[in-house]
Amino acid sequence: MADAVIKAFEITTEGMGEVSSRLTKEFNKGLEREGDDVKVKMLVTYVHSLPDGSEEGDFLALDLGGSNFRVLLIRIKDKKDTQIVTKRVIDDETKQSTQERLFDFIAESVADFIKEQNITSKLPLGFTFSFPVHQTSLISGTLIRWTKDFTATGAVGQDVVKLLHDAFQRRGDVSVDVVALVNDTTGTQLAVGYNDPDCHIGVILGTGTNACYMENLDRVGKFPGDRSRYSQVIINTEWGAFGDDGTLENWLTEFDKELDKQVLNPGQQTYEKCISGKYLGEISRLAMQKLVKVGQLFGGKSSALFDKFEGFETKYVSIIEGSDSKECQRIFKEEFGIEASAADCDTVRRVCEAVSTRAARLAAAGIVALVRKINKLGKCTVAIDGTLYKKHPTFRGKMRAAMNELAPGNGITIKESEDGSGRGAAIVAAVACRLRDEGAFK
Repeated sequence: MADAVIKAFEITTEGMGEVSSRLTKEFNKGLEREGDDVKVKMLVTYVHSLPDGSEEGDFLALDLGGSNFRVLLIRIKDKKDTQIVTKRVIDDETKQSTQERLFDFIAESVADFIKEQNITSKLPLGFTFSFPVHQTSLISGTLIRWTKDFTATGAVGQDVVKLLHDAFQRRGDVSVDVVALVNDTTGTQLAVGYNDPDCHIGVILGTGTNACYMENLDRVGKFPGDRSRYSQVIINTEWGAFGDDGTLENWLTEFDKELDKQVLNPGQQTYEKCISGKYLGEISRLAMQKLVKVGQLFGGKSSALFDKFEGFETKYVSIIEGSDSKECQRIFKEEFGIEASAADCDTVRRVCEAVSTRAARLAAAGIVALVRKINKLGKCTVAIDGTLYKKHPTFRGKMRAAMNELAPGNGITIKESEDGSGRGAAIVAAVACRLRDEGAFK
């Protein structure tokens, strides 16, 4: 039974190739038009340029997208930057309340930071908002839907920059110049692109997953702006929704389907649920629970803690894959009240490895699809940020091996982005200010 459970997560080279091909078709569909049947939205970011090295000054950045909200002050000079950061935890009650409460929390955090840092001038601000947004300019965009565990009411369909301004106005003590609404993938790309002009793609592999890339405007059929002014634009793919129409059905297991019944967003973000850190622990737990039920794990005995939805966090997947059976035994005894044998831990490790390996191979298929799409096989830098990629002990190696398997001699260089959602947002703001000063956009 254990072998069958593990085999269910396998994806062959041919399978990766098919995923890559299907995803490319979705990319092309999303570039041409909007519509409910378009699952991979390919959102226009209105970021038309990478940094050129001349950007400098003081910039604020806001980072909203996960369990923490951050306010940053970034000072850029001579192609170097320093930063001051404050971080506040967003509790579930705030995430799942109303947009007024959520944005009032943001405004309060910004006001406190400005006071703490004794900022007296009106600084340019880049707002990283890591949720699907239909942008209508660099400084406006309506929320398409919440993802992860955010469900604040009254925000979907609204301009999130206006909601931010409204919260500032309710306070009356915040004076900033919002110059850029940014997705964390765009920030990731520009944070690396600041020093690497060959950085054409940004990828997030953390709590969630997404990718962006620089596209030629003549391939973006739905672009509504002035085509005479620009030749390219960064596209936020929102690839996490790939498969929401059943396109990934061949590679979904019974455990993926069980997970989907229990989450806040059933039927959405299918690709993301197979890859990202928010879900890998739960998928692993569901697979292990099946083995417990048939008596092939932990002597057929579970515990209330291990039976709990999302009780087995992805951090345990990382720890178990990177340590020996004694550490695995310690985790199960101390965290779940389960006496696990060395043989049990061998099975646990194999399950975790199967789940994370599939995730890495699916991510590799997506990256190769993008590199091929922009004809950059041979020389392309991909910027990557996210805790799954950075903290899982074997994910990056598995993903790199899968990329080489799928596209031998691909010439892809992977660089970790240094705080794409924070520092990257400030760099986008700096580019926006430069272009504005040059009269490149209004």
